Amino acid sequence: MGQFRFITAGESHGKGLVTIVDGIVAGLPIDEKYINRDLKRRQMGYGRSSRMEIERDEVEIISGVRHGLTMGSPIALLIWNRDWENWREAMSVAPVERRVEPVTTPRPGHADLAGVVKYGVGDIRPIMERASARETAAKVAVGAVARRFLSEFGIAIYSHTLAIGSHRIRSGGPVDWQRVEVSPVRCADAEVGKEMMKAIDMAKANGDTLGGIFEVIAAGVPIGLGSHVQWDRRLDGKIAQAIMSINAVKGVEIGAGFSLAKLKGSQAHDVIQTNSEKAGSLWRRITNRAGGIEGGMSNGEPIVVRAVVKPIATLGKPLPSVDLHSGEVTKAHYERSDICVVPSAGIIAEAMLAIVLADALLEKFGGDCLDEALANYHNYLNSIPSRRL
Repeated sequence: MGQFRFITAGESHGKGLVTIVDGIVAGLPIDEKYINRDLKRRQMGYGRSSRMEIERDEVEIISGVRHGLTMGSPIALLIWNRDWENWREAMSVAPVERRVEPVTTPRPGHADLAGVVKYGVGDIRPIMERASARETAAKVAVGAVARRFLSEFGIAIYSHTLAIGSHRIRSGGPVDWQRVEVSPVRCADAEVGKEMMKAIDMAKANGDTLGGIFEVIAAGVPIGLGSHVQWDRRLDGKIAQAIMSINAVKGVEIGAGFSLAKLKGSQAHDVIQTNSEKAGSLWRRITNRAGGIEGGMSNGEPIVVRAVVKPIATLGKPLPSVDLHSGEVTKAHYERSDICVVPSAGIIAEAMLAIVLADALLEKFGGDCLDEALANYHNYLNSIPSRRL
């Protein structure tokens, strides 16, 4: 396990979500308002379900912070589920007198069927409650703590939507992040964004859902995070696992990714030049096809990750399924569902990338308090000019 660790608990319609964060240094300024900003961003996005009208995600810091500063001890975070009031009986911790109708028709594309077989339960409810993307609110809260830590090192993380359905922006060129933040679909191209929203409306009218592609970028990452010496220390491997852990993500690429398959070696790699402009680096790249990572280590360029989000599997017009108790062919179970989650998936990816990078920074620079970690970091940057061969 890494330096920066966390674990979450909670169900979609349970009392709330809990997470414990371990390994963050002492002396880091953090408060609930800072974390809540990202929780709010996660709830936004065109195509979300009515659940987002019920919840007002706000975190309570239970431990690990005193007078606005981390203490170096585990940080406990709590997010209450407001919708719990409507599910008190169905999700009661204690036994209930009245029989609660079980869910017995698995949804294609969900954890339902594999989960009930694996855990030996006759009701899909326990599986769908924990497998729900509701749990990602806790991950975003953890990611906000990591983001706050990264900001002390000049690292910033952004995300935007590249595609929803068949509508995609043209790649290349700088991204206007302010425009992204005000776009309902987090798209930098306003005209393409409108087409994405129309496509979401059409999918909703047809009882269908849409997927797409998001991109997440980390700027200001120093050279040398991660390692080539063991498979489980490679930064790109850790990032790929983190992004793939997000609900509905079915593919991840770093840098030019899959498009490299059609290029020759002379076209695929980033030419190295000397650099007199960027502090802490003697080198720069003309291009960034590697996405900021070479040999499992950050190379000083922005880390660029893209991921494919499949269409949500809970459909307004459910696909055929089989009742697990009777064996009869029927329609898959349906509950309230998003139509498109690509914009919010990008926010979750920001959190997961922040978590991986925070862990990599702690592994590289160590320290029990923020000042010590920063001193080690600046000492490393200052030593780079002396590392000429």
